[in-house]
Amino acid sequence: MIDVKIPALGESITSGILAKWHVKDGDTVTRGQPIFELETDKITSEGQAESAGRIALKAAAGAEVSIGQVVATIDETATASAPAPAAPAAPAAQPEAASAKLDTLSPAARRVAVETKVDPATVAGTGKGGRVTKGDLLSAVAVAAVPGAPSVADAPPPAAMAAPKPVTPAGEKRVTRAKMSPLRKRIAERLVSAQHNAALLTTFNEVDMSAVMALRKKFQEDFTKRHGVKLGFMSFFVKAVVQALQAVPAVNSQIEGDELIQNHFFDIGVAVGTDRGLMVPVVRDCDRLGFAEVEKSILDLSKRARDGKIKIEDLQGGVFTISNGGIYGSMLSTPILNPPQSGILGLHNIKERAVVENGQIVARPMMYLALSYDHRVVDGKEAVTFLVHVKDAIEDPSRLLFAL
Repeated sequence: MIDVKIPALGESITSGILAKWHVKDGDTVTRGQPIFELETDKITSEGQAESAGRIALKAAAGAEVSIGQVVATIDETATASAPAPAAPAAPAAQPEAASAKLDTLSPAARRVAVETKVDPATVAGTGKGGRVTKGDLLSAVAVAAVPGAPSVADAPPPAAMAAPKPVTPAGEKRVTRAKMSPLRKRIAERLVSAQHNAALLTTFNEVDMSAVMALRKKFQEDFTKRHGVKLGFMSFFVKAVVQALQAVPAVNSQIEGDELIQNHFFDIGVAVGTDRGLMVPVVRDCDRLGFAEVEKSILDLSKRARDGKIKIEDLQGGVFTISNGGIYGSMLSTPILNPPQSGILGLHNIKERAVVENGQIVARPMMYLALSYDHRVVDGKEAVTFLVHVKDAIEDPSRLLFAL
């Protein structure tokens, strides 16, 4: 009999929430199979089976558990005598079509489809190009809960549908109350702490993305073939931030007690949105990395953060953070510092706007930049100079080659 224990995740972590079981009590598991999801105030990680056998659960999903606590046992002797699983019944819908339909959903809509067991192939989509949205799926669930309501498959196409009225089945609660997850609670504490303990100020600028977009278009195919990863905008901004930190060292410093610490390394945090909250994994020694290495690091860290496989050490030690709200459509924001760092750069949506060049009004792909900084450490002149360095490097990427 093998005990399944909550693993140690770092000296500062003593407990967590057993957020989800990936298996059921009595299931047969294989060695290395993910069996549970643990959420702490810093990361969300997966626990794997250390041996094959039949699992018996000892803790319920949602329970608070301590590091080292036994949450399940695995009977290794049960594997040999375990009956073969029954063949699944043939699905009513075409599996390939259903799978293809599921793959087109956004992460939020896909999660609703899985949790509610609604086949997205039977839902009329109101999104762009007929895409099924999260709202479409929730409406389908609400309609199906009403006695005598037509099936989802019988619903009229979007063009013929009137705006659906919210349906609240009898006895359903209008609100749901639950404790904040450790990660969400920790995020809230850090954001409030940053506002209370730093002299926050934000300065803005705008950058013409024409040169970077032209470079990406020209070299994207060759870059992808050679390195196996696409050339994105983020690597340009990471390299531009490194140059700006080198030119304005005050932004690469932080306060610790009554001491001012000057950093001489360039570990840049890149904010990643996940289903569980915002995480900031750190790309190490960005001054020594090429564009391909930066892109590969960001891709790897982002994937592990979203999959719940990020490690504590991946989130520690950054000197500066870049947050890209533009991927969600944000036009302008004032990002909040990631303590104990003294600066964070906010990127935003790229929009064609009318600008004046050489006395002529022309359309250019423009992005607003926002630098939030701790005014206790960074003066206004230094902050503006830093942001201008970033702007200049993006508008003329050749500067990144010669450290201008």
